[in-house]
Amino acid sequence: MTDFFAISWSEAGAIAAASVLAVGGVILYVRIAGLRTFAKMSSFDFAITLAIGSILGSSALSTVPLVEGLLAIAVLIALKTAVAVMRRNRQVSRFLDNEPLLLMDGVNVVEANLRKAHVTESDIREKLREANVLRVEDIKAVVFETTGDISVLHGEGELAEELLEGVSR
Repeated sequence: MTDFFAISWSEAGAIAAASVLAVGGVILYVRIAGLRTFAKMSSFDFAITLAIGSILGSSALSTVPLVEGLLAIAVLIALKTAVAVMRRNRQVSRFLDNEPLLLMDGVNVVEANLRKAHVTESDIREKLREANVLRVEDIKAVVFETTGDISVLHGEGELAEELLEGVSR
């Protein structure tokens, strides 16, 4: 039977050192690539982040040499940066990112978009409370953003239509 808890002090030290170096490498890469590296994530960003975490774990546990892991992480962050630049093109952005959905148009709930986004009316009420909405009639729009966040536009006055540009109704 295999002893799952057996580890030598030298193995533990190697894992600890590799972990510190790997995390240090990721921090260095993120400093070079910029703040948006792990900020509000699209599905593409999320996939890259998962891959980086997996490589980081493999490198720390010595299943992959540390230098190979750091190289793979550098390539993924470079890819993420290149894609961020390409996202400036509307067609590339549409291909890579989910489209924002209008969940409420004024006081009216857009049921079809709730189903598409897998959001419940209870989820919306929670976001309305978080946004300090005091009266339902003050709601201008509720949008399910490409990052998975829910934005609540409310208050006095008219809603500028350009704020809903690109939002699927």
